[in-house]
Amino acid sequence: MKILVLNCGSSSVKYKLIDTTAEKVMAEGGVEKIGLSDGFLKFKRNDGSKQIVELGLTDHQGAVKAILNNLTDPTEGCIKSFDEIDAVGHRVVHGAEKFNSSMLITDEVIQQVKDCYDLAPLHNPANITGIEAISALMPNVPQVGVFDTAFHQTMPAKSFMYALPYKFYKEDGVRRYGFHGTSHRYVSMRAIDMLGLDKDNSKIITCHIGNGGSITAVLNGKSVDTSMGLTPTEGLMMGTRVGDVDPGVLTYLMIRHNYTVDDIQRIINKESGVMGVTELSNDMREIEAADNAGNERAHLALDMYEQRIIKYIGGYAAEMGGVDAIVFTGGVGENQTGLRSNVCKPLAFMGVELDEELNSRTRGTETVISTPASRVKVAVIPTDEELMIARDTEEIVSDK
Repeated sequence: MKILVLNCGSSSVKYKLIDTTAEKVMAEGGVEKIGLSDGFLKFKRNDGSKQIVELGLTDHQGAVKAILNNLTDPTEGCIKSFDEIDAVGHRVVHGAEKFNSSMLITDEVIQQVKDCYDLAPLHNPANITGIEAISALMPNVPQVGVFDTAFHQTMPAKSFMYALPYKFYKEDGVRRYGFHGTSHRYVSMRAIDMLGLDKDNSKIITCHIGNGGSITAVLNGKSVDTSMGLTPTEGLMMGTRVGDVDPGVLTYLMIRHNYTVDDIQRIINKESGVMGVTELSNDMREIEAADNAGNERAHLALDMYEQRIIKYIGGYAAEMGGVDAIVFTGGVGENQTGLRSNVCKPLAFMGVELDEELNSRTRGTETVISTPASRVKVAVIPTDEELMIARDTEEIVSDK
């Protein structure tokens, strides 16, 4: 089955066309700067090189049409017509408590996703535009929504509830939802297979560390706690997001500087994290380079960044009564060897023993980086959310 996987952002659309029979990526790329005159389509050519085509696209429907036209282009394409696409799978960020699994897209599902707009105002509307674009261009192709929050719906109430007046949960849906669920599900399942663990008797901590980051405790194949909350702002220190912060700080700043809600939203989402502390960059490669050059605030930011990862891993190990495996994924988790080493060293008391030489040469490849004697296995597993979406889409479409 040929599945087109779409990830629609507010001004971008990423895509992969996957042949699920062989789990082979047939084509991949994305459209960026939708609505701007310098918008463009970038894609990987058949020979592996990358191509950029400048386009002036006003909306997501035009972006999706450009992607479909490229897929069927006589020179650059890999299929002859749209009819070869059997189904489309969409990443949908927020499903609230409405969805605990991937769903076939119907009018009712679309409305329920729209009901979550207040919880994900930057993401869910964009996800819906992608669904509507496919409906307009390929009205007969089945579509499936795969929700970032669904994997975390197995969390017990003690993990997802906030100690706020209960009415805010009952009336407004205020609770921990968690994100990156498709990634955490993929790498935890892959870790079970890779390490030969018993899914029904396993304790895994998955660390999705990138510009955005989250950590999840996976007990017997199910998420039981995760670091992100009602929004993706809670939890780890991230590229530009603040992570855990005393809420009293925010009200203090609002009063002291006469900040509006929009000001605070901007500060905690776009001006904080590594960028806020260093005032240099949100790119961890640049921060490491600055640290090596003697920049004190870059060093401070790295210390803070790593300390929070260590704290969550230790907390989740205690919560589950131990841990069998720790998995690093995401752009930083897969590639920043020094960070992995610094995170694992303080965990030696739990039985974590890193193979430092192997770790130092592991970037973006699926590898066990702990020593054979390590009581806790440590692995790098590149995430593949698109493959997970394609698998779910194929299963749902095949059953309908």
